[in-house]
Amino acid sequence: MRAKMMRPPLILISPDFEAKGREHADESISLSNRYQEALLLAGGLPMAMPATTARGAISECVRRCEGVLLTGGDDVEPRLYADKLPRPLRREVAITPDGGQRDLRELVLIDEVFRQRKPVLAICRGHQVLNVGLGGTLFAHIPFQKPRALNHRRSDRRSEIVHEVRLTLGSLLSKIAGGQSLGVNSTHHQAVARVAAPLAVTAVSSDGVIEGLELKPAAAPLLPWLLSVQFHPERLVDRYPAHQAIFDAFIRACLRTGTKQL
Repeated sequence: MRAKMMRPPLILISPDFEAKGREHADESISLSNRYQEALLLAGGLPMAMPATTARGAISECVRRCEGVLLTGGDDVEPRLYADKLPRPLRREVAITPDGGQRDLRELVLIDEVFRQRKPVLAICRGHQVLNVGLGGTLFAHIPFQKPRALNHRRSDRRSEIVHEVRLTLGSLLSKIAGGQSLGVNSTHHQAVARVAAPLAVTAVSSDGVIEGLELKPAAAPLLPWLLSVQFHPERLVDRYPAHQAIFDAFIRACLRTGTKQL
């Protein structure tokens, strides 16, 4: 069921960052239309966050929105979650073209989301940086650190289901999906390792890779709504209703939060 309201909830989206000359002569932010389309279809109004690390500006963006979407993109800077990576492993990591400024921006954003108590949906890189921001760690390169894992870097089938994930009974994601299994796409080479203290694992692939996180019951008062997924539901919404349902549930949570703040 789509959210119905007189004023669509404003959704702050943290965009990707592109190097100078990649899209424009200048450095630029970049955002796939898929995120915006899924949010609009669910009844939300997307707004891209500016590329700043200034807390005042980020805080004001969060204040004006009803929910926050953390999107996919390049790798999180390893120094944020590991003392030192072996050189062969470090070579597999490709941080953002702005030298990791996106990481810093999103860490401030995550802090403000919790301070102002706004609903958050985190996708792929967003799933990883959320875990790091709350004190967790990552596998920097799955093939090196989990050699028996599935091939999770299926960019050749980025808009297709390539494997199933098991969902925890009674979890937010299982309720959204309507069961304990969900077919997903997979375009990542990193994954959540140590889970941050406030979070609980609610989706895993057959090889044990963490595909979904939510707040633990004891941490539920921290935010009105949180869902974090390793896959890209925005690429599947046109054919798989369970993936559009993720955005629908997010927008309903944003609508409830916006109503309470009026």
